[in-house]
Amino acid sequence: LLVLVAFSSGVALLLPNISSLGAPGLSPTQAVLLINREKANIVDVRDADEFATGHLIGAKHLPLNRLQDDLAKTVSDKKRPLILVCHSGMRSQKALVIAKAQGYEQAHSLGGGLKIWQEANLPLEKA
Repeated sequence: LLVLVAFSSGVALLLPNISSLGAPGLSPTQAVLLINREKANIVDVRDADEFATGHLIGAKHLPLNRLQDDLAKTVSDKKRPLILVCHSGMRSQKALVIAKAQGYEQAHSLGGGLKIWQEANLPLEKA
């Protein structure tokens, strides 16, 4: 019985870590820490009309279809963390591949996108 209790406790402790492995990208808490502690750059890769409805404070707008050509012009510091944001996290994952290929070693996608950010009741600004 003690072995079963010990095993169950171990599984319960590991479960949050295992479930987060499948969710790519930063959590809102991790993103806030990068923004506050390391002055991370934020790039929103949504379309202009989506960006205008609300975005992370201080985010630069660069639609995914222009990212390949304009990322280096928009964010010149490749050593500072870069957080890529979209609505659900799908476009920002594509943007992450582009950013890493261009040498942004500390590039991250906001996992779950703006949807998760809003669910966490974190602030937005409107254009």
